[in-house]
Amino acid sequence: MPEPVPVTAPVPVTAPEPVTASVTVPEARRGRDRTLKGVSVGARVCWWLVIVLIALDLLGPGAGWPPLLAGVAAIALDLVRSRLQNTEHRKTEPPAAVTVGAPVTGRWLAHNSPADKVPSHGTHQLGQSYAIDIVAAPADGPESPAFRWVWPPVRRSSAFPAFGAPLLAVADGTVVRARDGQRDHLSRNSLPMIVYLMVVEAFVRSLRGPWGITGNHLVLDLGDGTYALYAHVRRGSLTVRDGDRVRAGQTVGTCGNSGNSTEPHVHFQLMDRPDPEIARGIPFRWRGMELPANGEKFTFPDPAPNPAADDRENA
Repeated sequence: MPEPVPVTAPVPVTAPEPVTASVTVPEARRGRDRTLKGVSVGARVCWWLVIVLIALDLLGPGAGWPPLLAGVAAIALDLVRSRLQNTEHRKTEPPAAVTVGAPVTGRWLAHNSPADKVPSHGTHQLGQSYAIDIVAAPADGPESPAFRWVWPPVRRSSAFPAFGAPLLAVADGTVVRARDGQRDHLSRNSLPMIVYLMVVEAFVRSLRGPWGITGNHLVLDLGDGTYALYAHVRRGSLTVRDGDRVRAGQTVGTCGNSGNSTEPHVHFQLMDRPDPEIARGIPFRWRGMELPANGEKFTFPDPAPNPAADDRENA
């Protein structure tokens, strides 16, 4: 996710299946979802067509207008997609904030927080309206390497304290999608690399759709039409798979630096669909604390035990 900026063996899941309310999706919304999905896929197809036509043109003499037309079509579809999602947010009241547990423990620093502005990442696309980015800021350990104008242009992910930090389930739920096969790349926290990220890398990743942007990721169904998305997860760190049941506070993976990320950090959001390409963001609160503003440092306590779940197990 764009931002100005973060193994253990699989754990058997013994939590009982959560009760998930049946959510009826209005026909108008289903139609809107199909339209939005079609526009998004159409835009990606046009961008791929631009690349193919340019490559063919480089292999031999030819007119330059076919890739130009494909590019104009792709830009137009991107604008339509953005307009559709902005209109959706203007026409409807924002949903009520959902209270969930913390996705991590320890001391962290907030970036791109919805406490400062909505949409927090400057766009309603990919369900990011109320998303937040947090980077580790340990009180008794090394801080993240500072931004550099030129040198060094990149750093290894292991140089950042967020890399490898445990990710926790924010509520009882069901795993809808768990993918951790993408590599963790070097940091992009210098001016040359940020330019590269915004001009080249972000575009290339967007051609793969939303999962190219999120990198390794986890989507949890929390019930009542609410889904939690964790992005930029560390490669090979997820301890759960599609269909698994999880309990609040359970370790589900670790923080990484995959996808459209400048440095290892946690990108967390709630949304009303499991597919961010058609989802609308949902506001959230973290239980026991105010949502932090940009630049604010805060501490998550260790997760409290879930006595209700323990009682169900011992019954």
